[in-house]
Amino acid sequence: MPTPTKHFFDYFNERIPQNWNEPALTDYDGTHSYTFGEMSERMTRLQLMLSEAGIERGDKVVICSKNCANWAVAFLSIAANRGVIVSIMDAFVGHDIEKLTNHSDAKAMFVGESVWKKIDIKNLPAVDLVISTNEFETLFARDAKQQEADVNAGKRFAELYPNGFGSNDVHFPTDNLDELMMINYTSGTTSEPKGAMLSYRNISANVHFSQETIPNHAGWSEICMLPLAHMFGMTIEFLYQVAGGCHVYFLSKTPSPSVLMKAYSEVHPYMILTVPLVLEKIFKAKIFPALEQPMVKFLWNTPLLCKIVERKIYKQLMNAFGGNLIWLITGGAALNGEVEKIFRRIKFPLVVGYGMTEAGPLICYEEWYREVQGCCGVCVTRNELRIDSEDPENKVGEILFRGEHVMMGYYKNDEATKAAIDKDGWLHTGDLGTIDKAGRLFIRGRSKAMILSSNGQNIYPEEIEDKINNLPAVVESVLVQRDGHKLVALVFADEKYDLQGRTMDQLMSDNLRTLNAGLPQYAQVAEIELVKEEFEKTPKRSIKRFLYK
Repeated sequence: MPTPTKHFFDYFNERIPQNWNEPALTDYDGTHSYTFGEMSERMTRLQLMLSEAGIERGDKVVICSKNCANWAVAFLSIAANRGVIVSIMDAFVGHDIEKLTNHSDAKAMFVGESVWKKIDIKNLPAVDLVISTNEFETLFARDAKQQEADVNAGKRFAELYPNGFGSNDVHFPTDNLDELMMINYTSGTTSEPKGAMLSYRNISANVHFSQETIPNHAGWSEICMLPLAHMFGMTIEFLYQVAGGCHVYFLSKTPSPSVLMKAYSEVHPYMILTVPLVLEKIFKAKIFPALEQPMVKFLWNTPLLCKIVERKIYKQLMNAFGGNLIWLITGGAALNGEVEKIFRRIKFPLVVGYGMTEAGPLICYEEWYREVQGCCGVCVTRNELRIDSEDPENKVGEILFRGEHVMMGYYKNDEATKAAIDKDGWLHTGDLGTIDKAGRLFIRGRSKAMILSSNGQNIYPEEIEDKINNLPAVVESVLVQRDGHKLVALVFADEKYDLQGRTMDQLMSDNLRTLNAGLPQYAQVAEIELVKEEFEKTPKRSIKRFLYK
């Protein structure tokens, strides 16, 4: 039986005194940096400031800012004040930020400079206090009480800690596991808002599982590059890292590959979390061209001699990721089969996981050396997983999930909550899959993305897109159904690809013949249609396939 869930602040209460003078949070661009002791003191000061402003237990506070150390400090300060964090992407337009802030009933906000410029406080009638994530200065105060909150918090801090704030003063609250901790908006900028309500137990169970399964410790470094306003980045690249005493570097915006490689070489992270698209781009730029060279191809396909190439690719990848990598974790979308096959062959520490916002985020995970091609781990502890199918091992069904990671529901959206969580507590993920005898999950696609052929066959677009993306000059693709049955592949192509005298249309005609030669009759693609721009993506870099028809 697993041990009872440990509050993430229990980890903080232990690790902060142990690592008092060790680095905890650092902006990679050098803006701010905190030791564990400095982080703890700043948290406490901000906690007092919120309290002096009348922000009480259970009140909602928005964070809308770029990734940075102060985002993390603001988050922890709200939690220390027993508040409810409302995380909103700073990339949203002003109107959408206002809409979600109002929907959340937030009383206060922490915002970045760019966000403050694009919102209008007159459109936020419930917000009494706005604090900058730059230097935590007050940008707006509804009345004198809020205006003087910072000064009064300073006085109260001096009274409470006359000898200064020390390691013995670290006592963050741990008795509220079943209270609401945060609202994370999965959608709502163009439709009815869906804010996933996650309890302190939901988040703590994720941190606890990660500490049990992938223990980390002081002296290890990690780069946070996924959006902190999304659960994967917030829970696994930030909370779990600090809970173990690690040093987290924050990249303020999505970096170019060259900046990312530079950061890896300087920080030497022990873990990297990324999306399949990034890995596929690295392979297309670095690995695949090398494997096409005659001598390399010969060695790669020759028994025993292939080990030479395998070792070289392993070393090249390990150096590219900073040299200290123990885990390379990806998820959020299907990983290209050819790319995964090479990772598995060279025994690189690649983990393909599975999760979603409503699970805070982890659903499945497995150590890389136990994973097999195409799987995305086994169910995390303190939870259950099942396939809604009479034959879960062989017949595809919806993936259902139940346990301590499952959200409380959607904020002020009972209809969406009832559609997502049934009366027995099962979260209906909307994803389709099978489970083998070892409990390993294999995702077959999204139920909403599934295409039903004219003869009743189920077609999973992701599987065909995986094949398309391996064709020459293809950067990315989306498979759509037109006229009731015709399959069309929308393709964004590499303009710099060497066409060797052909036109791009001629190359795509060749690609189409190659593709269909490997597809069953019911899944034949009628045509490839070139698009001029990359497909629009979510902040997690998943293609917004609903936009394409």
